[in-house]
Amino acid sequence: MTLVISLTCFGQKSPASGSEPSRIQQLFSEEKWQEVIATTEGISSRGAELNYYFGVALAQMGRLDEARASLREGYRARPDDIRFPTELAGLAFKQKNYSESAEYARRALRVDPRDSYLNDFLGTVYFLEGNTDAAVKYWNRVDKPQIVDLTVDRKMSVKPALLDRAMTFSPASELRLGNLRTSNVRVDGLGIFHTHHFQLSARDDGKFDLALIAQERDGWGSNTWQALLSTFRGVFYETVYPEYFNFHGAAINFTSMLRWDSEKRRATATVSGPLRGNPKRRYSFNVDLRNENWDIRQSFQGPSPLLGALNLRRESAGADLTSFTSGKWTWSTGIELSHRDYRNVFAGTALTPDVLLQGIQLKALAHTRYELWRVPERRFNTIVAGSTQVGRIWAEPSAAFGKLRGFIDARWYPRAEGDDYEISERISGGGIAGDVPFDELYMLGLERDNDLLLRAHIGTRDGRKGSAPLGRRYVLSNAEINKNLYNNGLFSVRLAPFLDTGKITDPSGGLGEQKWLWDTGAEVKLRIIGVGFTFTYGKDLRSGNNAFYVSAGR
Repeated sequence: MTLVISLTCFGQKSPASGSEPSRIQQLFSEEKWQEVIATTEGISSRGAELNYYFGVALAQMGRLDEARASLREGYRARPDDIRFPTELAGLAFKQKNYSESAEYARRALRVDPRDSYLNDFLGTVYFLEGNTDAAVKYWNRVDKPQIVDLTVDRKMSVKPALLDRAMTFSPASELRLGNLRTSNVRVDGLGIFHTHHFQLSARDDGKFDLALIAQERDGWGSNTWQALLSTFRGVFYETVYPEYFNFHGAAINFTSMLRWDSEKRRATATVSGPLRGNPKRRYSFNVDLRNENWDIRQSFQGPSPLLGALNLRRESAGADLTSFTSGKWTWSTGIELSHRDYRNVFAGTALTPDVLLQGIQLKALAHTRYELWRVPERRFNTIVAGSTQVGRIWAEPSAAFGKLRGFIDARWYPRAEGDDYEISERISGGGIAGDVPFDELYMLGLERDNDLLLRAHIGTRDGRKGSAPLGRRYVLSNAEINKNLYNNGLFSVRLAPFLDTGKITDPSGGLGEQKWLWDTGAEVKLRIIGVGFTFTYGKDLRSGNNAFYVSAGR
């Protein structure tokens, strides 16, 4: 006698019979969701197709977690089937999990990049996340978004016609991503906004309004407190910054700096504005007067013999023109006339005759910046930039030189919106050919007149410059992570751990540093009504030196 026991009596699932898939497909096409579920859930080996029917039916009945599990199982079996990531994107969207929804929609678009529904859907997801660039990127593939009106969030002092010329799009038209980026660059190039961004607002008719959200600099400041804080932000290191922005609403700006530190006196003044009222190009005229005492040493603290010393007097005047060609490319060119002389020179081992060139110098400058790679959906972009300088100094004898600098800058905001976290890395390098005067050498270190930051190497000792490495060739890497700690609109605090590494060399042998230098530490960045203060702690991993530094800026 044969004993047959039905597995179903113990609640076990049975494999699908030959006719069931056709019947389930018919029920699915008739949108009989409950019957699809009842017929399918008892099948043990559903396969990709039945998992699709089952998952969609579960989703229609509000059983979203079960639907996700079934669709994921089908997706694993058939990863090239566009239906699975499309439905999974929709499920995540229903639960307002926009990051997961965007991830599945991108996977679906890898199967068919021209799918109009998916491009429209993905643009909508990024719009809801507040990522305007990514939203416009995908909407552009389906001839969206259509802009009805362009507004500003408050009454501004800048002339409306000037601001309008900075925009490369117009109302009652489609907003293209390239035009949005170019407009961003040109608005920023006016130099009259602390911060700004463009914000889309949906209308009931499916179209959009676009608003410029900005904090404007105007005059000495928006109020007395801001004007005082901005002007006297450097008073604790004997410096003031008189600045006046947006003269007569024409984005003509005057910036200056006066430092009365007896070891490094300096006065600068710059006037800039849009050329012929066109924000695409901006002119600038500047003067710079310096009287500085330099002591060349190998460290800013501890035992460090004097390798050379001098007093530098330098006067310069220059002009340049910047073109904001597009959102990807900016270039500038300029000219500078200068004169320098040296007093109280102690040559030592560091100051060879070929760097003690003095007299009148004429220099031509050029700079270009290009956006190499931007991934708006990942909030990641990479910029490359380069600059050249060619000069001649009429010393005894006269000499000529060339300088070349370049960098690549990568920046990533890992969160879908906002700037709560910001991760950045900059790698730069430069070199000098020919005989160059002392003040044209590169310096790696933390000093108010230097932009090549090695943040555990302070560039002054006892108030005198020269304690940071100097040379003709350098390589430098600056990596940091910024984290917002507090922000109430008027006052913000950010913490930024960093790692700097660099090397600087010089053929003379008396300058430069033969070893790679490694610095780590953290910065606390305060911003008070538009004025920034940075408190830096750095540790030199080679020498063990600790550095503390405070700086102020815009």
